[in-house]
Amino acid sequence: MTPRSDAVRIFASAFAPTASFAALALAALLSILSTGCIDNPLDDQRAPVYGFDVVAVFPHDPEAFTEGLAYRDGLLYEGTGLYGRSSLRETILETGEQVRIRSLPPDIFGEGIVLWGDTLVQLTWREGMGLVWDMENFTVIETFTYPTEGWGITTDGQSLIMSDGSSVLRFLNPETFDVTRTLDVCSDGEPLSRLNELEWVEGFIYANVWQTDEIAIISPETGEVVAWIDLSGILTDEERLSSDVLNGIAYDARSGMLLVTGKLWPETFQIEIAPLKRPR
Repeated sequence: MTPRSDAVRIFASAFAPTASFAALALAALLSILSTGCIDNPLDDQRAPVYGFDVVAVFPHDPEAFTEGLAYRDGLLYEGTGLYGRSSLRETILETGEQVRIRSLPPDIFGEGIVLWGDTLVQLTWREGMGLVWDMENFTVIETFTYPTEGWGITTDGQSLIMSDGSSVLRFLNPETFDVTRTLDVCSDGEPLSRLNELEWVEGFIYANVWQTDEIAIISPETGEVVAWIDLSGILTDEERLSSDVLNGIAYDARSGMLLVTGKLWPETFQIEIAPLKRPR
């Protein structure tokens, strides 16, 4: 077994500064990582922290309390939160023009979303209920329940993957919504909680960590955070005054486009992952 300090060096040397770098670097890293979390990791064993480059900037509704983000064929889908203001939206990415919007009942707090075939699945925060939307007519065709809070959701193409604010991710059968397995997420040997909006990117789970400017890159097999993206500084100081936290990741596998935004942010950013920023 290759030591983890060597794994980090392999990750760095294989790195290419594109949004789809995970296909090259992270896949190699995963193959040499053992399962489970490490107790008392040494400094040189810690996951590297990467920066970012902004490729493009798109308009974003500064009144949208973003909880979930997804992209398909030029359209951005967004689930927003807050009681009395929650919605599901379809907008044109490049212009920010709103194509369709559906408001949720005032007693429902909308959360993460994921596209699944010709449907879209949306979580709710404390209501213990998921909504399944028909994408053709933007109406709810099914609901399901879960015993936890609902935060973020994504898919690996076979299962739905759900976060609830803890350090545990749950894999759901997309037909029955039953839990098929759980994944304990760890960083530097410790459970990593506050996992929020999720996105599946080139075989890895990207997760916003609530109230931080960081995205954790998580192995779906071991649950270990293998790298971080630090997005501090993506907003100007002036934009920060009227914005809330980072919370929104969308990825287009065909083009390799990686999008990020946040609650009440005025813009959505297309980014590429930049070389090593600092050790964690």
